Amino acid sequence: MASTKAPQPLEHGAIPWLLAVALVTAAPHASHLPLWLTLFVGGALLWRSWLWRQQARLPARWLLMLVVFAGVAGIGWEFRTLFGRDAGVALIVFFMALKPMEMRTRRDSMVVVMLGFFLLLTHYFYLQSIPTGLWLLAATTLLTATLIRLYGGAQPLGAIVHYAGLLLAQALPFMLIIFLLFPRVTGPLWGLPQDAYSGLTGLSDRMSPGSLNKLIQSGAIAFRVQFAGELPPKSNLYWRGPVFDDYDGMTWRALPRGDRAGSPPVVEARGKTYSYVSTLEAHNQRWLLALDLPTRQPEGSVLARSLETLSREPVRSRARYAFTSAPDFIANRQESPALLQQALRLPPRLNPRSRELAASWRATFNSPQQISDAALRLFRQEAFFYTLQPPLLGEHAVDDFLFATRRGFCEHYASAYVVLMRAADIPARVVAGYQGGEINPIDGYLTVRQSDAHAWAEIWLADRGWVRVDPTAAVAPSRIEEGIEAALPADDPLPALVRIDTDWLRDLRNRWEAANNSWNQWVLGYNPQRQRELLSRLGLDEPDWRSMTSALAMLCAIALLFVTVWTFWQRTTTTPAQRAWQRFCTRIKRLGITRADWEGPLAFAARVAREQPQLAALCHEAASIFADLHYGNGTPEQLQQLKNCTRRLPSSWRHTS
Repeated sequence: MASTKAPQPLEHGAIPWLLAVALVTAAPHASHLPLWLTLFVGGALLWRSWLWRQQARLPARWLLMLVVFAGVAGIGWEFRTLFGRDAGVALIVFFMALKPMEMRTRRDSMVVVMLGFFLLLTHYFYLQSIPTGLWLLAATTLLTATLIRLYGGAQPLGAIVHYAGLLLAQALPFMLIIFLLFPRVTGPLWGLPQDAYSGLTGLSDRMSPGSLNKLIQSGAIAFRVQFAGELPPKSNLYWRGPVFDDYDGMTWRALPRGDRAGSPPVVEARGKTYSYVSTLEAHNQRWLLALDLPTRQPEGSVLARSLETLSREPVRSRARYAFTSAPDFIANRQESPALLQQALRLPPRLNPRSRELAASWRATFNSPQQISDAALRLFRQEAFFYTLQPPLLGEHAVDDFLFATRRGFCEHYASAYVVLMRAADIPARVVAGYQGGEINPIDGYLTVRQSDAHAWAEIWLADRGWVRVDPTAAVAPSRIEEGIEAALPADDPLPALVRIDTDWLRDLRNRWEAANNSWNQWVLGYNPQRQRELLSRLGLDEPDWRSMTSALAMLCAIALLFVTVWTFWQRTTTTPAQRAWQRFCTRIKRLGITRADWEGPLAFAARVAREQPQLAALCHEAASIFADLHYGNGTPEQLQQLKNCTRRLPSSWRHTS
């Protein structure tokens, strides 16, 4: 009857390494886990550390089973499911905290290490920044060092970390080859619809008073732009997003795409055009935020009837788009009657005072341009205030704003202006997007943040088409020329990144954002298009998965050959005495005694004497001879004696208990 080998018990000194693995791989998830689960994980790891120090017994299995059922039920209740990104990560973190509670054998420790490797991957579900990459590199080194400690025994900390770093350095060529040649996929790392894009921020397909205020308080980057030549004047930096045609008295909404069907728009550039590449952050909408107004769109996009540049699918991952735009343009001299009729609609019986004011302008002035000028003159000359903290508005929102509160943000002014124009029989609509941006002097990119979100208006004039009108510029011209921080009062809430006025802090921010941009462009932005461009430069025209797999296999083989040659070269640089000693250590390893890389010959002989006294004399003889040969003036006779020691080792051994 064949005997089964008993599981090898876990060495007591290896437990702190495994607890460190659990802590390092689970800790970054604390920012998006429920508080009770974070406290449980911390408490469980502290309790296991106390059990290790006291060398106390582990909890009973029935108790662990109860905790498992309670924890799984709690996660299910918290997330209303056990599937998906957030619930799945919570379960893995929960199991990582519990596994050390039943960790008795080396096999159990391997489960902890493998859980740690898998848990590292999940960090990229939430954040793919440079600090995340550095943290994961350090955690991978710790996991590799833990494996060395488990199977190499007690060693100096420096020796373990050095060996782990060497192993990772040897894997670096294979990592680079796989990164460059493995077929890329589009989309995020996690693809379940219920939570794949939760956490993406940006403009919405509707706008009401206060909707942009919340977006303005975010310093997150919306997109970066690299111009091929000189930049347009700051007053022309209008980045066009959604266009709002439908108004219910409080909220502006974009029309469904079917309501904008018709012939393509006609755009006539009247001045200088600008070519640029925009790196757009994911926002889960279709608009591409082109400089108003594009004359050339990227492949796979379309210029809609409302003059928005739309992609075929929502932008769900960071992407690069090439445009050419003309800030001075004439758009749609001939417009669809249905669209013009939509641009005149107002909800009945709302805002009577605004309607009365518009009717008086219509009776006084002879042209739509004069009526528009009258509205801007009202904002410029009356006591209106630009603020992120406006009072609440009632049912007649525009009347309340124009004749009572007179405090608002860009969406208040754009909305009121468009209502006045429509009441005066001038087709008008609201446009949302971003205005301005800041040049990063480190890399030359124009950075546009969520705090640059803006809303303006458009009116349609015969023979001039759609004309941009920005009522905010009449109230706070510094908003357009200098940026939002110059236009708002000091006590209005703005992100700290925007309020920075210290030179060294601003320089530090610019350098950090330039480094992040390089990371995004060359690492996270290495998409299928960039991969095809690289392979085309290497001679693989129109590469498919077959040619890419062949190239991947060939380069991996070359890298493996290089490592093999390097290993053999290392072996040839050893002395005959070192090779004889290595053969002795290899033979004795078959008897169950492994020499650690850091152990000297005499220290190894002393450990063998403690663990296997029957081999003490032979091992001490071999170690002494090698010490004389390697560190002293040994003779050829001693080298032969060392080889004889290897031959005298038994072929098998029954270990003492």
